[in-house]
Amino acid sequence: MGYVFLTAPCYGCGELFSFHPHRVPSIVIDGRREPICADCVARANPKRIARGLPPIVPLPGAYEGCDEAEL
Repeated sequence: MGYVFLTAPCYGCGELFSFHPHRVPSIVIDGRREPICADCVARANPKRIARGLPPIVPLPGAYEGCDEAEL
């Protein structure tokens, strides 16, 4: 077993980032979960709150690697 760092571009800004696939905040586009980076979450939250929506709160470890057994 090993430790895995998944990387993909953020759906919001396009920047490549590492994340835990089961904990990272995401948006569903055409039936696929697309990951959102911490910077985009931080930019989106004030707008969400202003519209009366709850802020996005990433799960602990969302932007860390994971044990390959969790995949």
